[in-house]
Amino acid sequence: MKRVAAAIVSVYVVLEAMDFLIHNVLLSKAYAASAQLWRPQAEMKMGLMFLVTFIFVVCFVMVFTRFFKEKNVKTGTLYGLIFGIGTGVSMGYGTYAAMPLPYYIALSWFLSSVVEMTVAGAILGLIAKD
Repeated sequence: MKRVAAAIVSVYVVLEAMDFLIHNVLLSKAYAASAQLWRPQAEMKMGLMFLVTFIFVVCFVMVFTRFFKEKNVKTGTLYGLIFGIGTGVSMGYGTYAAMPLPYYIALSWFLSSVVEMTVAGAILGLIAKD
């Protein structure tokens, strides 16, 4: 149970840090150029975003720790990569299909999801290893 809790906290902190870098630094100009698509900064529901990310991380960690026989860095990294491709396609291109999102943002969301979840999987595999 301690490993699961440590994995949840570690993956959550890393994802939040990477999200900050991706969205507040790397994509800030792209978001500013498409401001009509987003809530004004003052209306953003950051508490909800933190909760959503936490629930996402709990699910990500629980699937790995409960349903994978072999728990190590290699398995965790592969799990993260596959999970990242799935979530990246959904977030990046699913959103692109439904709203007038600039292609650069859709591609960035896809690629960043793949990278973030691969890193998250490696961390998960390291902490939850047998």
